[in-house]
Amino acid sequence: MYTAIGYAAQSATTPLAPMSFQRRSPRADDVAIEILYCGVCHSDIHQARNEWGIAVYPLMPGHEIVGKVTAVGANVSKHKVGDLVGVGCMVDSCRHCEACAADLEQYCLQGPTMTYATPDRVDGSNTMGGYSDSIVVSEHFVVRIPEKLDLASAAPILCAGITTYSPLKHYGVKAGDKVGILGMGGLGHMGIKFAKALGAEVTLFTRSASKAEEARRQGADHVIVSTDAAQMQSVAGHFNFLLDTIPVPHDLNPYLDTLRFDGVHILVGLIEPVDPALHAAKLVMSRRVLAGSLIGGIAETQEVLDFCAEHGITCDIEMLDIRQINQAYERMIKGDVKYRFVIDMATLKA
Repeated sequence: MYTAIGYAAQSATTPLAPMSFQRRSPRADDVAIEILYCGVCHSDIHQARNEWGIAVYPLMPGHEIVGKVTAVGANVSKHKVGDLVGVGCMVDSCRHCEACAADLEQYCLQGPTMTYATPDRVDGSNTMGGYSDSIVVSEHFVVRIPEKLDLASAAPILCAGITTYSPLKHYGVKAGDKVGILGMGGLGHMGIKFAKALGAEVTLFTRSASKAEEARRQGADHVIVSTDAAQMQSVAGHFNFLLDTIPVPHDLNPYLDTLRFDGVHILVGLIEPVDPALHAAKLVMSRRVLAGSLIGGIAETQEVLDFCAEHGITCDIEMLDIRQINQAYERMIKGDVKYRFVIDMATLKA
């Protein structure tokens, strides 16, 4: 065991503040990492404030981690001291169920061990995330950061990136497909970049006409203002795929009308009840599919990092002093960030 430092919430109503805590010494298959950068995800806010009702305190968020290997266990073969590596949303799983065997650890039938606020599978301690100076993780859940990627902007690829890349790959998006991206925040702007890199014709759906120029800068071919009935009608039956990154309940029915028959509407941002109700005829009468997708497995997370390096894709970020984390949360709630905060962990030492 050794003493680490980080920022954590002590309850659902207290701000994040510095704390010291104990990290485990590396086990035989573990990698110890000095954290250099950590992205800030909206789910960090949900958890810190117990908005999902599953928080465990003290709660140290952070699951978009980039750092340098400082030590390895005796059985580690994939990573060595000095390597630049990443850790995403998971740090363990059962390793042997059908999902894990298929490199889909995020769907582990026993439930994955998340990077924070989850019991460690060995000692039962509460996992602590990346708003910290260091972390210790099993090598299976540690990925390599390609040399071509900027370290800070690579951090959000470990959540925002894989969350949007995985469903596009799984459902077979290819050159010539027509893909609609719903929302342009941390997830949506990455969805635009990935769909474009896969050769699709990409359209952003947004409530704000002011985002049109920015969307085209990100790579969108077209922009539809979703509150404009005429614009929505103009793309009825048009799309092969919709990637829905909107994180709050919203009416799915108008969007389903924009899908062709056999079209797929993929939810990646919404984990609350659908409201208003879904008109099932919109699925049944055109054999459309309403699907969901959760992050990605470890092999696919390495794949998306390599894909980003190959295609020059990075996440648009704003660097953050960790001492400003509580103010950053308030800005995120207001949508005042383009498009992901990334904490410079050098500021933790200050």
